[in-house]
Parts: sequence; C-alpha cells; structure tokens
Amino acid sequence: MVDPITTRIWTYRAAFLGLCVLFAFFRLLPLDTTAGGIPGPDVMLALTFAWVLRRPAFVPPALIVGVFLLADLIFHRPPGLWAMLVLLGSEFLRARQALSRELPFPLEWAMAGVLMVVLMVANMALLALFMVPRPPLGVAMLQMGITILSYPVVVGASHMLFGLRKAAPGEVDALGHRL
Repeated sequence: MVDPITTRIWTYRAAFLGLCVLFAFFRLLPLDTTAGGIPGPDVMLALTFAWVLRRPAFVPPALIVGVFLLADLIFHRPPGLWAMLVLLGSEFLRARQALSRELPFPLEWAMAGVLMVVLMVANMALLALFMVPRPPLGVAMLQMGITILSYPVVVGASHMLFGLRKAAPGEVDALGHRL
C-alpha cells in the first residue's frame, strides 16, 4: 500500500510539472502576432517561488532544474543559465521558508519581487559579460514588473485550486515531522 503523504507529495510534484508544461505551451502559441506588445509574465517563475515558500517539499531542486532547463531549450535561451539562477533563487527562498511563515503577505510579495529583480539583473549581466544577445533592458524590466504584479494572482490560484497554503508555525505532518 502506498503512503498517503508520499502520494500527496508526488501528486503536487506532477501538478507543478503539468502546470509548467501548460504555461510553456501557451507561451509558445502565436496568440499575438503584432510586434511591440506588452510581454507576458513569467508565470513559471512566480509559480516556483510561490510553491517553494508554501511547501518546499513539493518542488525539489531537481524538478526545478529540469523544468527550467527544458524551458531554456524550448525558448532558445542559453541552456542552463536561467535554470541555475532560478535554482539559486528558489534555494534562497527555501532557506528562509521558516522565516516567511510569520511574514504577512505584502512582505513575502516584496521578498519574492526583489529576488525576481535580482535574478533578472544577474541574467542580463551574465549575458552581457559573455556577449550573448539579450532582450532590451526595458522589455526585461517590464516583464519582471508584470511577473511581480502577477505573483498574488498565482498565490491565490494555488490556494484556491490546489489548496496550497503556508504551513503554520509548529505544524506537523501525519508522521509527526515538523513542516
């Protein structure tokens, strides 16, 4: 018989992977063929940060690297650069997950937003350092701004659709392990 805790963890991992594949699919669709439009948010990044801050066991580092490495290859970005930066950012948040339990949502949102900006600046700096073509700075800043603004929507949808919430201080799982 399968342990219900293990089943729950793997179900959420499969849901995270499925959502990321779905977001990548919709990003590839030619929905707007005019040039110069407003870039869409990086929903995969917002989803990753929201899930890492709520339940870090549901998004292990290997899954994050795999998803973002595949996204790098699909979106023709330098392979591994954005995956590495997102992994570093998510591990930064994972290490502060206990602290973020007590934070009100606006401060969590600010922490995730500042980290998104730091990742964007690091990405642009590394691309410039190695003389790799990069998107215009204004477009990248606009996309990060829209991603930061969409973070509460992603958190709300994760809570409403998947029941994903922060672990309460001192909360334990069915086996008595602290969350």
